Amino acid sequence: MAHKKAGGSTKNGRESESKRLGLKKFGGQKVLAGNILVRQRGTRYRAGENVGVGTDHTLFALTSGTVSFRRKGVDQRVHVFVEPAAS
Repeated sequence: MAHKKAGGSTKNGRESESKRLGLKKFGGQKVLAGNILVRQRGTRYRAGENVGVGTDHTLFALTSGTVSFRRKGVDQRVHVFVEPAAS
């Protein structure tokens, strides 16, 4: 006997929540110590001076100042720096 499965279940609705990755502060912007600069998976952006790295590779400012992005090294990777504010 052919039976039809009971209706009411859906095959959609399993998309994961967006992780809101990417740049949070851009070059030339002023930041405070502790501000998140980049949320990323892996080390797409590397930490330069006055920038710390979290356990999930998040980059954050260690001091207050101005954000800058520069390419460094043989492989020309992008490094994120925070130039301390003159006080």
